[in-house]
Amino acid sequence: MLTYHELGDLVKQFYELSRYRNGHNGFSVKKSSPSHMIRGNVSRQSRECEEKRMSYVTVDPQLLVTAATDLKGIGSALSAATSAAAAQTTAVAAAAADEISTQIAALFGAHGQAYQAASAQAAALHDQFVRTMTAGAGAYASAEAAAASPLQPLLDAINAPTQTLIGRPLIGNGANGAPGTGANGGDGGILIGNGGAGGSGTNGATGGAGGRGGAAGLLLGTAGTGGTGGFGNAGAGGAGGQGGAAGLFSTGGTGGAGGVGIGGNGGAGGAGGLGLFGAGGAGGAGGFSSTTPTTAGGAGGAGGSSLLFGNGGAGGAGGAGQALGGVGGQGGNAGMFYGDGGVGGAGGSGGNLAGTTGGAGGAGGNAGVFYGDGGAGGVGGVAVGAGGAGGAGGNAATLFGTGGAGGAGAVSFGAGGAGGIGGAAGALSGTGGAGGAGGFGQVSGGAGGIGGNGGAVYGNGGSGGAGGPGGATTGGAGGAGGNAATLFGTGGTGGNGGGGTTVGGNGGNGGTGGLLAGSGGAGGTGSLGTVSGVGGNGGNAPGIFGDGGAGGHGGAAGPANPAGAGGAGGKAALIGNGGNGGTGGNGAAAQPGGNGGRGGDAQLFGLGGNGGSAGLGTALGATGAAGAPGLATSNPAVLNAINAPTQALFGRPLIGNGANGAPGTGVNGGDGGILFGNGGVGADGALGANGVKGGNGGAAGLLSGIAGGGGDGGFAAAQGGNGGNGGAAGLFSAGGAGGAGGLGASGGAGGAGGVGIFGQGGAGGTGGVATGAGGAGGAGGASLLFGNGGAGGAGGVSTDGAGGVGGTGGNAGVFSGNGGVGGVGGLAAPGTGTTGGAGGGGGNAGTFFGTG
Repeated sequence: MLTYHELGDLVKQFYELSRYRNGHNGFSVKKSSPSHMIRGNVSRQSRECEEKRMSYVTVDPQLLVTAATDLKGIGSALSAATSAAAAQTTAVAAAAADEISTQIAALFGAHGQAYQAASAQAAALHDQFVRTMTAGAGAYASAEAAAASPLQPLLDAINAPTQTLIGRPLIGNGANGAPGTGANGGDGGILIGNGGAGGSGTNGATGGAGGRGGAAGLLLGTAGTGGTGGFGNAGAGGAGGQGGAAGLFSTGGTGGAGGVGIGGNGGAGGAGGLGLFGAGGAGGAGGFSSTTPTTAGGAGGAGGSSLLFGNGGAGGAGGAGQALGGVGGQGGNAGMFYGDGGVGGAGGSGGNLAGTTGGAGGAGGNAGVFYGDGGAGGVGGVAVGAGGAGGAGGNAATLFGTGGAGGAGAVSFGAGGAGGIGGAAGALSGTGGAGGAGGFGQVSGGAGGIGGNGGAVYGNGGSGGAGGPGGATTGGAGGAGGNAATLFGTGGTGGNGGGGTTVGGNGGNGGTGGLLAGSGGAGGTGSLGTVSGVGGNGGNAPGIFGDGGAGGHGGAAGPANPAGAGGAGGKAALIGNGGNGGTGGNGAAAQPGGNGGRGGDAQLFGLGGNGGSAGLGTALGATGAAGAPGLATSNPAVLNAINAPTQALFGRPLIGNGANGAPGTGVNGGDGGILFGNGGVGADGALGANGVKGGNGGAAGLLSGIAGGGGDGGFAAAQGGNGGNGGAAGLFSAGGAGGAGGLGASGGAGGAGGVGIFGQGGAGGTGGVATGAGGAGGAGGASLLFGNGGAGGAGGVSTDGAGGVGGTGGNAGVFSGNGGVGGVGGLAAPGTGTTGGAGGGGGNAGTFFGTG
């Protein structure tokens, strides 16, 4: 017989057993999910006169049978437990012979008998429920089979014509290639369907190639991924399969990874699939090469190209190799009409032994015909012996776009990798890509990459990459700046040399300017070393108009050698000043400073560049010689004769700088020469009860020159004077900046920025500070054809009132350019309850290309 405490423990165990079984195997209705047996959802269907709500339930018959089996097991377990407890719970022994104990025992025995009766009824209901659920599973299975039979013939009838003609259905998914066979993935339906994944290559002495991914449907579907190359257990790994072609708007499939090669090279990664209106697929990674110290990692797969409007796919990374890292895959080319080239894949890492080399980064993909930027080159792979070189940047679109940046060279315990060359700009307009930085090398630093060239008509050359630092010996030389576009543009700046323990890297030379107009780029700075690097020479201006670039600074001296000399200034060809020579590097404690670079010469009209300053040290270096002035500049009579006709007709010389307005008069700055010359700066307004408006800046020469800035408004006790407007730009220069509004009880408005043509509009002037309402910021100047709009001026700050409204950004050129940024609203005085000024609206973008 059970005691009261033992009976309570037994009931508690029954309760816990019931909770456990119901929580783990019980029947439940849950939210929609493929893994649940019963899933409910509610859909709403609109009718013409009423709205009905319909509930539907979907059932997986196989899971329903499984659940019924689990429920039957639960019932059996409960029945067995109930039977085992019957004898001890229906006849409970009394605790003592007294009347109260006897009655309590009888009460508990009656409860046990009642429990047994209820359990018998529950077991009957449970058994009936299990039988009903089992029957329902069969009914659902029969219904599904009946429903599927009429739909399949309909789909077969739709697919039959194309299946017969070209072996491809109209609607349907392609089958995956079987693993280990290298079989191609099946193409999806012509209109709708996913392409199947390519099967992996066979494993063996030499790995087999992975299968090609299946093509996606034209309207809807995902292209299949290429299969992975097979494992080569005594030779080379298999090549990865190519990604499947995309549909009209989807992305090409990713190429398969190359297989591992134990006794040979790693397998090459598969190429990415083609895109049409979408992007090309990414290339697959190259396979790893192991064990043998003479083998190379597999090359990364090329990114897939886009045919019409999308971006090129990224190149796959090169595989790691014991001797040589795999080359990164080339980025895919962009679509013909629009898109950017894909990024080149990173080079694979080399081994950890001396003499190993990292793989070179893949070249960036090229842009299309009309508009787009070239893809960046991939970074080189690291290695103990020599770091891999960075990949070259891709070229911009044929008409408009920026060249891709060259990839950075890799670091190494030996020689650092060289930086990649920047890509070329678009033919009509664009900037060349920057050269990649050279990698750090414990023995010698890698050279910086050369900047990309500008296009044919207008554009600047890209900056040269910095040379990599050299740990024990030589720093890398800075890359040369790219040359400007053939007709108009500025040469790129040379890269700085990398530092070295023994020899510092030389600065790169600046790029040359355009043939019609454009200045040369500045030379890069030489670096520190026992033998210090010299500054790069400034680029020449070979065109009709343009200044020579400034020479770079020489490197600082090491402990036992003099400092590096400054670079020479670039020369001007016809109209323009020579570039200033670079400053010599400073000497160490016991070393003299470096010599300054020679100033560049002017040829016809212009001043020679100043010689570079001498470097400091225990003894000063020599100051650089000044450049020679131009022939006409050195003979004023010749210049006056050239200017006389236009001066008489228009009151403006052909060549010459405009005069600045006299301070405090508010007089406008004089216009520069019609063809060549800087505009004069407008004079500030005079002080008074009401401030006088600042003078407008003078216009720049059409072919070369700098527009004058507007003068500031005059200060006043009442209304501050408005700032003067910036001068108009020449064909390719930027508009002049507007002058700031004058201070007063009410701040003066900032002047508007000057208008650009092919160049950028000038920035608006800042609104005047005020004790009352701050002055409004000036509007940014617009560009008429291809340049960016100028930024709006900031609203004036108030010390005891509301802040001024920010100026509106200038509109971009009609054909191309970004709208100018609106000016920031002026701050209101704190604690006065007044409001800060509203920010100015941004300028509109160009009609065809640009961002507002």
